[in-house]
Amino acid sequence: MSSVTSSPAPRRLLDWRLRFGILALVWGFSFLFMKVGTESFAPFQVTLGRLVCGTAVLAVVMAVKRERLPRGARTWAHLTIAGFLLNALPFSLFAYSELTIPSSLAGICNATSPLWGMALSLVALSEDRPTRLRVAGLGIGFLGVLTVLGVWQGFHGLDATGTALALLASLSYPVGWIHVRRTLAGSSHSHLSLTGAQLLLATLQLAFVTPLFTSVPTSFPVQAVLAVAALGALGTGLAFLIQYDLVAEVGPTTAQMVTYFTPVIATAAGVALLGESLSWSTPVGAVVVLAGAALTQARPGRVRRSAAPVPAPAPRRPRPPVAVPLRRPGSRR
Repeated sequence: MSSVTSSPAPRRLLDWRLRFGILALVWGFSFLFMKVGTESFAPFQVTLGRLVCGTAVLAVVMAVKRERLPRGARTWAHLTIAGFLLNALPFSLFAYSELTIPSSLAGICNATSPLWGMALSLVALSEDRPTRLRVAGLGIGFLGVLTVLGVWQGFHGLDATGTALALLASLSYPVGWIHVRRTLAGSSHSHLSLTGAQLLLATLQLAFVTPLFTSVPTSFPVQAVLAVAALGALGTGLAFLIQYDLVAEVGPTTAQMVTYFTPVIATAAGVALLGESLSWSTPVGAVVVLAGAALTQARPGRVRRSAAPVPAPAPRRPRPPVAVPLRRPGSRR
């Protein structure tokens, strides 16, 4: 977990807007990389390769910064669950979904994660109170999903299993976020340390499962190998580092806006580079989904009062640094 201190923020080589754009690109192209990878390797193998490369990137950064893995059996137990819900499970489900659905549709399904998160937080997190605006956003987002799927056509031309797997993957993220928020929010360990351990545990989970359901590949096409390596090193390792850096610099609200650019890039990449077909309902539904997701993230503004002015409160003594937990917004990839 990072700490908020009074020391000046370090100067970055790249402006935050450029890093924001890079993050949107690598997460958007992650769905294309998965599609290319699953054409030559089994989905579990693609996910395992992704986790190995992503963990390696964070391990190098941890070694350079002399960060240590967290300690404590309880912390590792919670990180094991987080690694499964936030990495091993959704990465595998997305990889399996892209066996039968376009990468552009998988990217749009990923954009439903804030909708699932809002619905779950109303039940699991007492501090998240429902508002008319957020409930309306949930309804609008649901209509957007139905538009993407073409419900009036009876889901004609879509693979129901692949689409369901992609939606389940997007549901897994907010479940994992809620678990992390309730169990690791007060941890004294750095974000880099926790994330490195989380990815390591997810890698071990896939390393155990993959040999049980797959056989050793007979060939290793260069294009597929590079796609899996880019998926892990860029879409997982580098993306996590950029995301945490953005949250520390511009705050979680601005950093989470990258979620709304990811499906746009995923759709453009799938159509332009993979030749995927695109009907009118897909982009229109995607816009509706993103609008609904944006409304679910809205927070009630301060109510203006017409009463007499209230005297300014006495200055408070400065508080010690507080560990601020970071959590991943909606698409990942």
